[in-house]
Amino acid sequence: MTLLERVTVLLRANVNDLLDRAEDPEKTMKQLVLDMENQLLQLKTQVAGAMADQHMLERKKSEHEAQVGDWKSKAGVAMIKKREDLARTALERSLSHAEMAKNFAAQLEHQTAETDLLRSSFLRLQQKLKETQAECELLLAQHRRARALERAQRAGNVAAVSGDQRLSSVRRRVREQEAKSLAVSNLSRIASNEDELERLERDEKVDALLEEIRQKQARALPLG
Repeated sequence: MTLLERVTVLLRANVNDLLDRAEDPEKTMKQLVLDMENQLLQLKTQVAGAMADQHMLERKKSEHEAQVGDWKSKAGVAMIKKREDLARTALERSLSHAEMAKNFAAQLEHQTAETDLLRSSFLRLQQKLKETQAECELLLAQHRRARALERAQRAGNVAAVSGDQRLSSVRRRVREQEAKSLAVSNLSRIASNEDELERLERDEKVDALLEEIRQKQARALPLG
């Protein structure tokens, strides 16, 4: 893949799509920015070289065009001097330089188009890099917030479960204590009832004994 092809791929890169497919979004974004920076550096070198070649072709073209005029002037001088042979030679040299100027003009046209393409790609990639850096910073911040929220939610869920468990434990202990208190109360009431029954039974026995004594005493009294 050529440099311009690699640059085209980077220019078409969609940060959101890359992040959606990435296992490690933060690593993917950092790598994307690094790739753009590396390609931008290479492209900058290419643009500088293309501009240097363009200036060289312009200079060569101008030099040959100047030679065309010079040799034509020399041909004119030769004709004044009645030296047609020298004039012919000078014109041949002029035509030769005109051909060379034409060739350099054609090369310059191609070189200018290539330089413009490289310069345009450089500027677009430079702008894309700035946008990507800004977008990556934003998405990274969003990604970090999402992870922090996820951790907080997990921690909250654990805390909620733990809190529910503690509440359930307290409720269980309260119910157990209530059951124990109720059992003690029931036992106390049963014991109290039993005591009362025993007192009643003793009272009946006492009453019976008293009645028996009364009857004995009544029988023992003399008839008068």
